[in-house]
Amino acid sequence: MILVLLIALIAVAAGSGWAWVNNQLHHKNMLTPMGAGTATSWLILGSDERDGTSGTGTSDDAPGFRTDTILVLTKPRHGSSSLISIPRDSLVTVNGQGMKINAAANLAGFPALTGQVEAITGHKIDHAIQIRFGGLEGVVNALGGVNLCYDSTVNDPYSGLNWTAGCHDVDGGTALAFSRMRYADPKGDFGRAERQRQVIGAIAQKSASPKTLMNFSAVSKLATAALGAVIVDEDTNPWSLARMVLAFREASGPQGVNGSVYWTDPDYYPGGLGSTVLLDANRNTELFQQLNDGSHQPGTVGGM
Repeated sequence: MILVLLIALIAVAAGSGWAWVNNQLHHKNMLTPMGAGTATSWLILGSDERDGTSGTGTSDDAPGFRTDTILVLTKPRHGSSSLISIPRDSLVTVNGQGMKINAAANLAGFPALTGQVEAITGHKIDHAIQIRFGGLEGVVNALGGVNLCYDSTVNDPYSGLNWTAGCHDVDGGTALAFSRMRYADPKGDFGRAERQRQVIGAIAQKSASPKTLMNFSAVSKLATAALGAVIVDEDTNPWSLARMVLAFREASGPQGVNGSVYWTDPDYYPGGLGSTVLLDANRNTELFQQLNDGSHQPGTVGGM
């Protein structure tokens, strides 16, 4: 996901690439009319919409889609940038109906999902970007693979992940399975969110390396893979993508803030929805106020 932003940054620097990148962007209405704040925030979504990617099936196998990856990237005017996960099973209310947040976009539209995230954070989402299964696989393959680490041996039939404990250089298919696996993880969806942030960081690190940036052929392949796999909000342009990549690098570095929102009950049963995550509204309001005004110290946040 970060790669599309990197490509935009390169294109902006090149000048003549602006129009090319802009023409490659696929837009969708994803924002709400909430007024802008002092910080800039991006909503980054990973959809499980079946697109024929190996091991994921087609829309006939699983109709509709769920936004199982929900990340909020915040760049304050001063202070640390942050990258915060929102659990897919977080309990929300959309148009008077209780549901898990990962179903909001499918049932009520992307602006409804964005609105729920704004309700959790208390702040405006300025831009949004969505990537499907095949996008992640294609980007990692275009990079020639990435290095990932997990300290357990896994053979998970649901995601297709076969993993020997340790660190390995992996291709796009394995990186996708690594990002999807949750049933074999003792921490479930929370562990999956941690691994998804690891994959994003690995992509960002390798795509920003001099070896990649100085190779025009590699950049071209990355641009094709990344820009063809994402959907962006109605206001996004190459410049906002370029700003996003800079914020991403800061949030993923030692001076960034990483983690998840806070919750009071990770296994809450409201009736009719199965297990949900009951969020801690007060702590999250305080967290995002600090993230938006830049007063939060670098480090890891979230949990109980």
